[in-house]
Formats: sequence, C-alpha cells, structure tokens
Amino acid sequence: MRPLPKSPNEITTEWMTAVLHNSGSLPTSAEVKELTHTQLGEGAGMLSELALLSLTYSGDHQDAPASVVAKFPTLNEVNRDIAINFKVYQREVRSYQEIVPKSLAASPKVHLADIEGDVDFVIILEDLSDYQVGDQVEGATFEESGLALEELAKLHGTFWGKVDSEEFDWMPRFSNSWNATNMLEGSQASWELAYENFDEHMPQWIHDIKDDYFKTLPALQKHLDTEPITTLHGDFRLDNLFFGKKPHHHKMTFIDWQGPVRGRGPVEIAFLLAQSTKTEVRRAHEKELIKRYLDALEAQGVSGYSFDEAWEDYRIAVLYQWCFVTLVAGSMDQTNDRGNAWMTEMVKRNVAAIEDLNCLDFL
Repeated sequence: MRPLPKSPNEITTEWMTAVLHNSGSLPTSAEVKELTHTQLGEGAGMLSELALLSLTYSGDHQDAPASVVAKFPTLNEVNRDIAINFKVYQREVRSYQEIVPKSLAASPKVHLADIEGDVDFVIILEDLSDYQVGDQVEGATFEESGLALEELAKLHGTFWGKVDSEEFDWMPRFSNSWNATNMLEGSQASWELAYENFDEHMPQWIHDIKDDYFKTLPALQKHLDTEPITTLHGDFRLDNLFFGKKPHHHKMTFIDWQGPVRGRGPVEIAFLLAQSTKTEVRRAHEKELIKRYLDALEAQGVSGYSFDEAWEDYRIAVLYQWCFVTLVAGSMDQTNDRGNAWMTEMVKRNVAAIEDLNCLDFL
C-alpha cells in the first residue's frame, strides 16, 4: 500500500480501502466511504503516535471493522532519536510480519505493517478499545500479572531454543550486539539525569553502586543470553497489555513490538513484575507467579527449565532492568504528565525489587 502516509491526515479512503481488502477484512465489493481520526494514548506511547480511525463503508461490508488503530513515528524529536538509535520501527514492523503470525500468544489483528527507509512506518491494528487496557501508574493486580505471564509463556514457548538461525538475525541478541551496547552506553549517559529527575525515589545506595553496576552489566547481559533463549517482546509493560471483558475476547493480549530481542525468558518476567506489578502484589506472589509462567511453558512442550534456574535468572534480570530504568528516566521527554507518572512508578518499583531480592549480591 505504498506510498505510505506519514500521518493520520494523509490517510485517504482509497488507501484504507486497499489496506482492508489486502488484509481480508473488507470484501472487494465494498469500500471505505468516510474516515475520521482522533489522537490516542497521550503519554503512553513514548516512541510513536497513535490515532483511532473511525470508518464508514459503502457496499456489502459485512464484518469489516468500524474502527482501527493507526501507528506512526513520534513527532517528539528527542524520543524519535532514541527510536532511530534502537531501530525500534524496523523491529516492530518485522515483528508483526514475522513473529506475531507464528506465535501462539494472542494478538490483535494486523491489517498492515510496513516501513519505508528507517523511519517512515505505518501499522494498522485491530481496535482494542472494548478491552481493559493496563494502567502502569496504577500497577498490575495479581490476576492481571498471572494472565500476562501465561500469555507471555505462549510467546516464549513458541520460539524456545529456536532463534539461532539466520532468519532471526535482524533481532539483536541480549549481549554482544548493538542493542546491548546501546543499553549500556545509554544507561551510562542517562544515569545522573535520571537520579536528578527522580532523586526523591532513589536511595543513596543507588548512587553509590554506579561504578560497580556498569562493570557488572556486560556479565549480566551475557548470563541472560545463554541457552535456553527465545524471542522476547522487549517492552512487556502494563500500558501495552489489554485484558478481555467480553466472552469473545482474548483473556489477555499485547501490542507494541518495538524492542524484540533474543534472550532468556525471565528478562520479561522481571520487566513486568519489578516495574509494572504493584509492589505489594509482587512481594506476596512473585514465586507463585513464576511457577504459573513455568506451568504455561510446560504446556507448550518446554521441559528442563527448573524453578530454581528461573528464580536465579529472575533476580539477575531485576538487577539488569535498572539500566532500562535509568535510560528511560534520564533521557526521555519529561514534559508529558502521563509519561512522567509511569516513569515515577517504574523507578519506585524497581528500587524496591532490587532491595527485596538482594540483587546487589550479583555486583
């Protein structure tokens, strides 16, 4: 459907008709007659812009969608530079083209995922407005965390031990890759500003471990890049998770494939539990939740990965994820109230998890 529109304003009824015909969502005897768009997700999507497209049709449109969601590059120059540096737009498009169709995990319908060059991309997705979207500021409940980890296990189980071939070369490894280097260097560059931005939520010991942390970080990355490895979503946080409310809904599904990498599954367990789940829920249920993930993995045919190994990987990953916290909290735009609110909670929860799990033992 090229040339691709560069904003919702450039989407025409003719272009949208062609997209829906191609995805099999609109009979060839029908066409999009009118469309309107409204902005979505202010402060939730930090690296992209989202718009809800409301559609009306002519002809026999049967079960064609009344609305879809369109995703474009962010207009914020600071965040856009981060996106380009981490190749998030290319990775998301390829994920929707190559990973989502093979994964056993639930996904919204993908009507289009395409990119021209390094930046100009468009993704058209099923509208999940009638689902309950997660709220990272509020934090995940025990039920939400459990459903999320069960669905995550379906993704991980699909690709468990199968991502070492050339077809996955576009997806960086967790260590010894440009992505690993960017994470380390980005965290180093952002650490002091992150501490300044969120100093009231960062105890002195965080400031004190800086040098030891960066000496240890490559070893943490290497450990989390040893077999068994799988496809990681890369941004498995609550704002990207949707929970079904109606009988025909998936129990839970997720979006935002901007950061896929290859590594150990507990990387994402830590990302969810230590940054999105309510701290009191994590403290009370984290072992139970990890067992629930392992049970779901086993249901996918994965064996030989014990709870003790997963627990150790989880603790290491909680410490590793601090580099993501500093990268985000020290480099992204702070002027958006919603974005600033979820970053605050991310800092507080990850600090608590590092302390609770004695993660500094790994330094």
